[in-house]
Amino acid sequence: MKEKLALLLLLLLSAALLFAQGRKIEFVEYDLDNGLHVILHEDHSTPIVAVTVFYHVGSKNEHPERTGFAHFFEHLMFEGSEYITRGDYDKIVMDNGGTLNATTDFDRTYYYEILPSNLLELGLWLESERMLHLKIDSAGVETQRKVVKEERKQRLDNQPYGSVLEETFKRAYKEHPYNWTPIGSAQYIDLATYSEFMDFYKQYYVPENTVLSIAGDIDIDYAKELVEKYFADISNGKAAIVRPDKVEPVQTTEIRDIVYDNIQLPLVLHAYHIPKKSSDDTYALDMLTTLLSSGQSSRIYKELVDNQQKALQAGSFPLTLEEPGLFLAYAICNVGVSAEDLEASLQAELDRVKNEIISDKEFEKLQNQIENQFVSSNSTVAGIAGSLSDYYVYYGNTDLINTEIEKYMSVKKEDIKRVANQYLNKENRVVLYYLPKSDKK
Repeated sequence: MKEKLALLLLLLLSAALLFAQGRKIEFVEYDLDNGLHVILHEDHSTPIVAVTVFYHVGSKNEHPERTGFAHFFEHLMFEGSEYITRGDYDKIVMDNGGTLNATTDFDRTYYYEILPSNLLELGLWLESERMLHLKIDSAGVETQRKVVKEERKQRLDNQPYGSVLEETFKRAYKEHPYNWTPIGSAQYIDLATYSEFMDFYKQYYVPENTVLSIAGDIDIDYAKELVEKYFADISNGKAAIVRPDKVEPVQTTEIRDIVYDNIQLPLVLHAYHIPKKSSDDTYALDMLTTLLSSGQSSRIYKELVDNQQKALQAGSFPLTLEEPGLFLAYAICNVGVSAEDLEASLQAELDRVKNEIISDKEFEKLQNQIENQFVSSNSTVAGIAGSLSDYYVYYGNTDLINTEIEKYMSVKKEDIKRVANQYLNKENRVVLYYLPKSDKK
């Protein structure tokens, strides 16, 4: 019975992906007079709606002595408003059969609710409330100070290898504000005043810095009426939106360092500078990382973990960002294996893709993996709403949701080799060894 159920679920998933692959995602987009950009996608396949809000503010917009503000607001925005009692935001959504969450990264803060489609108005009211009437008072601020500091302890300070991104980015960036990561500094959150938090909110959480993307079982005309009702009267911000203008100098010399951590097994990490996500080379780099580390049959995992048994885990992933980001390759040593030995094996796999054109069979598999990932990412209304916002902000072309797969499919085998040689070179990288504290002399 279990086998039949699993087969049925697989068939249903395959059918859903084929349906998503063959359809064009229609949408309507426009601006309110206050600058709010609105994107609407009508899809009656399921009786749900995703209400998403993309604030174009992330950790790179912070002052270097007040890092962590964007992440702090990810939490503070759930504190309530003039008309929503503290602690009730989550409760209202979940009591109405919905789900909600938020994320923060270097470039943006993103909030969403997924609700039964007859509750679209509720979702819009909730989001307009925190854009217009967010409760920023001593009680909320002090509560969230404790929350974000505890989150940092749990996710970074007390987690093996937890600080790896923080340690990597502060070495890879000397001028650009990617130098710090979104989690921020507990010290600066403690030093920040109530008025500083209020100023940050008034500067960045304003209509002209926001994309409202709605996808699901909606009527476009009715959705427009509700958007007008809840957002049109929100005033523009009074302070200028500050975009970082510092350009990170080209790295010309390898940076190599050791971090001693509360771990038992060493970790080796390579971080290479790559172009911003809107660059055409991003597509070849995405295919490169899929080749190297997508699944247990991928090159790095199969060679370092299965064949040589030098690593317990290994892989790579590009952190493509609004400004030039990083391509990371890493491996965690198996028992008795040195970091130097494991790095040599990792480098050999990187050199292989730099020196050899991949086979036709491997390239066909790679194209299929990329196509499946692309279709899967836009197979839900929540995924579609998020993609629409991303394409509008980062690429200035919302319709890429329908055409971007063509850019992936136009990547040639030679392009994968080319970007590997162009970016994965010694002078362009940070190398970190994470070693047990007991190894420190």
